[in-house]
Amino acid sequence: MNLTQKILSDHLLSGELTPGTEISIRIDQTLTQDSTGTMAYLQFEAMGIDRVRTKKSVAYIDHNTLQTGFENADDHQFIQSVAKKHGIYCSKPGNGICHQVHLERFGVPGMTLLGSDSHTPTCGGLGMLAIGAGGLDVAVAMGGGAYYLSCPKVVGVELTGRLPYGVAAKDVILEVLRRLTVKGGMGKVMEYIGEGVKTLSVPERATIANMGAELGATTSIFPADEITRDFLRAQQRERDFTPLCADADAVYDEVIHIDLSALVPLVARPHMPDEVVTVEECGPIKVDQVFIGSCTNSSYTDMMRVARILKGKTVHPDVSLVIGPGSKQVLTMLARNGALADMLGAGARILESACGPCIGMGQSPKSGAVSVRTNNRNFYGRSGTRSAGIYLVSCETAAITALTGVLTDPRSLNIDLDIPQPETFEINDNLVIPPVAAGQENTVDVVRGPNIKPFPMGRTLPDDVSGQVLLKMEDNITTDHIAPSDAKLLPFRSNVPYLADFCLTPVDATFPARAKAAGGGILVAGANYGQGSSREHAALVPLYLGVRAVVAKSFARIHQANLINNGILPLTFADEADYDRIAPGDELILPALRPLVECGSEAFILRNLTRQEDYTVLMPLTDRQRGCILCGGLLNYTREGL
Repeated sequence: MNLTQKILSDHLLSGELTPGTEISIRIDQTLTQDSTGTMAYLQFEAMGIDRVRTKKSVAYIDHNTLQTGFENADDHQFIQSVAKKHGIYCSKPGNGICHQVHLERFGVPGMTLLGSDSHTPTCGGLGMLAIGAGGLDVAVAMGGGAYYLSCPKVVGVELTGRLPYGVAAKDVILEVLRRLTVKGGMGKVMEYIGEGVKTLSVPERATIANMGAELGATTSIFPADEITRDFLRAQQRERDFTPLCADADAVYDEVIHIDLSALVPLVARPHMPDEVVTVEECGPIKVDQVFIGSCTNSSYTDMMRVARILKGKTVHPDVSLVIGPGSKQVLTMLARNGALADMLGAGARILESACGPCIGMGQSPKSGAVSVRTNNRNFYGRSGTRSAGIYLVSCETAAITALTGVLTDPRSLNIDLDIPQPETFEINDNLVIPPVAAGQENTVDVVRGPNIKPFPMGRTLPDDVSGQVLLKMEDNITTDHIAPSDAKLLPFRSNVPYLADFCLTPVDATFPARAKAAGGGILVAGANYGQGSSREHAALVPLYLGVRAVVAKSFARIHQANLINNGILPLTFADEADYDRIAPGDELILPALRPLVECGSEAFILRNLTRQEDYTVLMPLTDRQRGCILCGGLLNYTREGL
């Protein structure tokens, strides 16, 4: 067996490990962050379960940390109090980015981790099977419920050789994206194997696993070996180590070969993470801003390499350099060893340990800017400035670029970039608040601010579903398009009625008003609809506006699950040419839909009343998913089951 199959087998609750069939697995750990967590905990409360039933659940506050009004602070207090009451550990603002902190303090090889953030696979760098999901899936898992997913294929990514000077782990995953594209990992787990794995540290492995989300992959995973043991020992957690690897005769559905020694510095150009070329090919373009940080590249070793490059030098006068260490642990160690002073001395602006610029939470670049960043996504407008071009690179490339003012190949450096892992990391978990003991739940009052509003509930599936085409969209529409998330909107993540006024406005500014006037309707989209963030709001906000169905060429995994979880029909064209036959404003109907779903049909007639045409659309569902759709969503289905 390969490593993925071993962990799935150990946690399998139903189904068989046959790719494409539905399985359910037991979840050991969960994580949430404040952008998605507020809704997840409201959903958890709605299930009426007093205490989480996982081995460990952690609530992180790392996204909405700019407190420009009462909203974020209120949400933080809600999360901290609801976590304390229901058996969840709470990582307070300032403790760090969820994926970096979980890697440092909580991740355990061989365990399953379900997180309400698409970059949860970061902990695959430790040998966890870590999967991103919607908040409702995480809420169900916290309540002891199974997590259901389509059994993935397993791709063996065989690494050989060793990274040459100036080439980083970020370049490895950019190379994979260059080859496979943002759709190439759909329905797959990327399992890293080969002698080259032994040359990569845990933080480097985590960088690669983190950005595997951009492939559309279910997750990514590395073996747990002596390098993993050394990392956990340095974190004073050697007790959590278990050696894990694939069998010598393991079989993979596909195998990709990457010679690490042949890689060169790469860059993803705007506006997709798979628009990858070499730094040399991209050329010495003038740069206005550099951001170093995010959950992809904010580890201690990342930051130390940056400090080495900046030491004794000055940032180019035309460049704004901002650096966000990934955790309090990292920031404290930089402060103690003098590296932070080297960064400050060069002219860097130091941000708190949080997500920040990656999600448009501050540090938006100027109009028309070129911003070079170490984060994982460069979707149009995600930085908060629609006219800006975001380029994704390694920390080494970003640091030298900040000094030269133009995109620069770091192989031109003549600096020792070999950063050994500390024998012992700084351990101080005083910003992690433990829950009350079992049986003491009634001693905690949950704090709810006025910005926390009820979330919309799906309705029982009617016999017929009809409506006009409210919007027709192209390929690769992201959840950033569907539910925009920036510094102005993030404080309203617990207020779906407010967010509804911004739904799909990056595509069409008139959409919310038109959807309300029409009383809802149907969306039509191209391929890979809903890629990117796991945010459940991309289903909740359309649900609030009355959207009952999305007809697309294909869906991103997490978003498709979120639609089903909220009772919205995810339909695909049997013949993609039919996409071209539908126009905005057309009146569509799915006749006799409920009885067809009840009897297990997977193909349905979509009738275009405006054009007097019929199309075949597909909605293959498992028995459980069918129950969710019939009940109007997973929450209704779960409560009915309880």
